[in-house]
Amino acid sequence: MQGNPEAEERLQGFDRLQASLNRAVALNRPGQTWPHVVVVLPSLSLGEAVLAHYGPRLPALEHRYLAAFFLLHRIPNAEMIFVGTLAPAPEVLDYCASLLPEGSDARARFHCVALGDTSLRGVAEKLLDRPDLIATIRDRIGGRPAFLEPWNVTEAEARLALELGVPVNGSAPALWPLGFKGAGRRLLREAGVPLPAGREGLIGVEDTLDAIRALRAEDPALVRVIVKHDDSAAGDGNRVVDLSDDPDEAALRDRLGAFGPAYWEEMAKGGVVEEMVAGDRFTSPSVQVDILPDGTVEVLATHEQVLGGEDGQVYVGCRFPAEPAYAPELADHGRRVGEALAKAGALGRFALDFAAVGTRGAWRVVALEINLRKGGTTHPYACLRNLAPGRYDAEAGVWRADSGGVRAYVANDNLVDPAWVGRPPSEVIGRVRAAGLQFDPAQGTGVVLLMLSGLSIDGRFAAVAIGRDGTEAQALMDALPPALGA
Repeated sequence: MQGNPEAEERLQGFDRLQASLNRAVALNRPGQTWPHVVVVLPSLSLGEAVLAHYGPRLPALEHRYLAAFFLLHRIPNAEMIFVGTLAPAPEVLDYCASLLPEGSDARARFHCVALGDTSLRGVAEKLLDRPDLIATIRDRIGGRPAFLEPWNVTEAEARLALELGVPVNGSAPALWPLGFKGAGRRLLREAGVPLPAGREGLIGVEDTLDAIRALRAEDPALVRVIVKHDDSAAGDGNRVVDLSDDPDEAALRDRLGAFGPAYWEEMAKGGVVEEMVAGDRFTSPSVQVDILPDGTVEVLATHEQVLGGEDGQVYVGCRFPAEPAYAPELADHGRRVGEALAKAGALGRFALDFAAVGTRGAWRVVALEINLRKGGTTHPYACLRNLAPGRYDAEAGVWRADSGGVRAYVANDNLVDPAWVGRPPSEVIGRVRAAGLQFDPAQGTGVVLLMLSGLSIDGRFAAVAIGRDGTEAQALMDALPPALGA
């Protein structure tokens, strides 16, 4: 932003605002009683291609972050303002309140601001067009310590923070490229974290062809590679290239051309090619990490991601915790990357995705990318942390509940059936309750429903099944579709 006085002044104002973040975030911890406000912003400020992919589902995806509601019963003087495209139905909020211990007043301290703008833009951009609603939020904060809890931080979220006069629990927009695929590979390499063979800094078909040639020369047995856009999310910019039939250059060029002009237009902004690691067993684990305003790095959880889509590159759901054989290794890598990001000035939540391959009983774990934002594992973890409080034991790779014992969960963001289209949330909630699956706060186990507004769009919703172990959690999840008549 050099040479742009207005942008430089805005950046300085943002930095001054961020100086108050440490105090505000410190108040938002169990045991703290000072009144404060958390503004939850499921902003989903993604690239145009990703936004277009999700299309009319975006407002429902925002409602996954209603999981933040469950924090309120643990911090009695916190208020929460949830900003979204559409307001969740009253019966959904009543349902969320029913999962909390009896006597909780969380419902009274939870406030929704609905924008009503269904354009394919992030919430922050939409809210910036509504000075009346910004004033409403500012009035509700009323001078109390407050902070924005965003999904990610771009220029729009930073501008919104300045308009509201509250800091953001996330990295400054200037650091956003640290989460790009190429920059991530460089940072991971510097942190000493193992990587798959690959090349970064690609901007087109010719660069990509050169990179694949180089990788095949290094490893003639290479069977598949993945081409990735630098700035993409949820696997949307990933494409798999099959090399198992030893294609000549013409065939390889045809395979890349089949991605289509729009793919290569986006690739002009940068991309990478990586080996697609393979073994007798393959998993897609991740580690979720938090960088506190004082620079402390906390490893929160490890997960096994469930991927789907045509190339098996799109996030569908997850299982917690990750495989015990390598969960401690994931935590160690996550901590080291967190420390490197903290030195660069990064803040808030990030996830580090891996590939793990097992051959003859031994595991090889390599890091794939840094997601410098919240993601698909954020809301399931929020459900566990706030409904079955405890701590993640990184050395053992388990969640130790405060009430005793351990907990595990299975999460699915894509429970979908055409027969469920238009089904009211109250009916789904009632059927889950009648089947004995609803989360029980006394036991700390059961199913939590999210994204229920997706039922009216395409018959889709999300769920988190919390059990005493992975087997119980999976059984709870498997019982959901039959309970709904699928």
